[in-house]
Amino acid sequence: MIRLKTEPRRPGLLRRAVRWLLFVGLGGVLLLLALWAAAALYFDVTVASLRIPLAVGYLLMLVGAVKLVRNQWLRAALPAIGFAIVFVWWLTLKPSNQRDWAPDVATLAYAEIDGSKVTVRNIRNCDYRTETDFDVRHYDKTFDLERLRTADLYMVYWGSPNMAHTMVSFGFEGGDYLCFSIETRKEKGESYSAVRGLFRQFELVYIAADERDVVRLRTNFRKGEDAYLFRLNAPTSKVRELFLNYLNRLNSLRETPEWYNAVADNCTTSIRNQRAAAARAPWDWRMLVNGRGDQLLYERGAIHTDLPLAELKQRALINDRARQADKDSEFSQLIRKGVPGVEP
Repeated sequence: MIRLKTEPRRPGLLRRAVRWLLFVGLGGVLLLLALWAAAALYFDVTVASLRIPLAVGYLLMLVGAVKLVRNQWLRAALPAIGFAIVFVWWLTLKPSNQRDWAPDVATLAYAEIDGSKVTVRNIRNCDYRTETDFDVRHYDKTFDLERLRTADLYMVYWGSPNMAHTMVSFGFEGGDYLCFSIETRKEKGESYSAVRGLFRQFELVYIAADERDVVRLRTNFRKGEDAYLFRLNAPTSKVRELFLNYLNRLNSLRETPEWYNAVADNCTTSIRNQRAAAARAPWDWRMLVNGRGDQLLYERGAIHTDLPLAELKQRALINDRARQADKDSEFSQLIRKGVPGVEP
């Protein structure tokens, strides 16, 4: 019997495509791990003169090792192993409250809670001449939780519609407001960088401030920033819970510093992180792309919904009213005139 020689069956087109996608996906992940590890060495090594040599050396050693190793599984594992080593070191870096801080974040606020009476120490109220020229001032004030009525969300845009700085301000019967801004605690000479914010470059700070400070700074002195004010739809019990969460974070960060992270612990995700896991709002991508957070709140009925969102935002823009109010002692009341959901 004559047997015909047949060609081995080639993998189908779909199988080849899947293999190619897996190869590209795995290669992309390994590349990201290698780049993150090199960046961590570049940004977070404490000895400045060693940063570039260590980062470049790490990448060169990794490339050399991958070229020398013939086993494909071990070759793929090398970037993951290198990343794991750098990551373990990175986790050993500890935040501190003892640095040469910029004047506006040098003094930490804290709270003393006695039943329904809360005394907040070191409320910031800078007197600005320009964005960078100001006198740092603080004062103490006692608030009555029984008189706590409202919570307002500020969304401040400085360019992209996808990113915003968020602040929460609490209103008390009688017209008192206390605003919280979650920020990077910068040292003298430091400036914010979103890339550096992904690494262990900045400590996290909760600023308790007068609205004539943190709001007016953004509306009256910084160029190109638009501030929107939304009244949050929440029962008084939830407003009080949120307020106490902020006070507890003030006190905990004063005792135990933490790192700021541009993704995991920023001005928006930190608000969600304050709550116990079971009580947190369901995750949504707009919590990360926080400039779209107003859409999310609108859809969930957490802000005023009697108007279309576009009209609500138009009426929530407070820049003009803030400039007119400026140093007026009624600043907080004046900027809220005409904001939907806020009683006249």
